[in-house]
Amino acid sequence: MPRTRTTEQRLREHVDRLGEEHPPIDLATVDLTVADPAAVRDRFGHVLDYMARVELEVDRNVLELTTMLPDPPEVDRYFYADVWQPQEVRHGEILDALQQELGRPAATPDLTTVSAKLRVLGALAHLAPVQDVVRMLYYLTGQATERSAVLAYNLLHDGLTEMGEHAVAGSVVGQIKRQEPGHHAFYSLSARGLHDQLAPWQRWLVRRLRALSFAPVGVNNPDQLADFGDVMTSLSITDRVESFAEQVSRLERDLLWAHAEGMRVPPYVLRAFADAAGAARARRPESSVPPTGTR
Repeated sequence: MPRTRTTEQRLREHVDRLGEEHPPIDLATVDLTVADPAAVRDRFGHVLDYMARVELEVDRNVLELTTMLPDPPEVDRYFYADVWQPQEVRHGEILDALQQELGRPAATPDLTTVSAKLRVLGALAHLAPVQDVVRMLYYLTGQATERSAVLAYNLLHDGLTEMGEHAVAGSVVGQIKRQEPGHHAFYSLSARGLHDQLAPWQRWLVRRLRALSFAPVGVNNPDQLADFGDVMTSLSITDRVESFAEQVSRLERDLLWAHAEGMRVPPYVLRAFADAAGAARARRPESSVPPTGTR
């Protein structure tokens, strides 16, 4: 189902601006100077590793998109291939360089695996009405991912600043976090435009599939679920899980669950974050607790 011309034009103009105003971060502007490497490594080392892996795995995400969406709108392809992918890969390279500067091993992203479920979805998406459902899932996943990133980078920036690590807070995290809101805006505008064009049965199917498939950003297996829980602990997200989940899922709630009066957070979203925190606790020896912020 085609987008309205107005939405298509707005998206094209938005992606043009993203490419012009936010090219991949110039490595010459990045300062990896760390005053206390041991303290940063202990408090945020695993956070940097998780973020670096997720950012670097956008190469695999693009493979997944080309599998899931056999005939996407041209502006989608323009966004994810020409703007989003180069920006995010550079984010991963910078974060990985920082964690290695702290004495940690390099990240180990999975750049090639495309699951059988996505291949089946892609085969079905050759039918235009199904592809619209898949596109809606893509937009909702993208906006939740980018909103999570914005919130997490803000918390990491605050934590590094609190530690007096101003070089990496500003030139690494500060530069990265300035690029993420534009990605979120693309997904949000796309989701709102497509939602208005979906038939009732398509909206029902999106709700159903979203409830079955939602996972925190970067989580593809039980170990990564626990890893995400550790990130939540180190960024003090476990102290405000419901608030965090509400901010991540606000667009999804408004579009998919407007009929459910009083719902603040779709239950599957809150459950996913709670499960991550629980998996981290279950894996963690009692004597080993990831450092948290003081707020």
